[in-house]
Amino acid sequence: MSLFDKAKDLLGEHADKVEDLSDQGIDKAGEFAESKGLDADKVDQGQEFLDDRIGEPGPDRV
Repeated sequence: MSLFDKAKDLLGEHADKVEDLSDQGIDKAGEFAESKGLDADKVDQGQEFLDDRIGEPGPDRV
């Protein structure tokens, strides 16, 4: 079993924790971007894009 196989197994077992942590990171990054003067609408779009990409993996993404 390779390192990547082990990582996939761990992510599958702890998908809810990974999702929570990724959401927290995306929120903090968005807050930081807005504090630097970036357009809130653009930041929201970026956050949604990232959340869709990083969100809970479906059967075709594991």
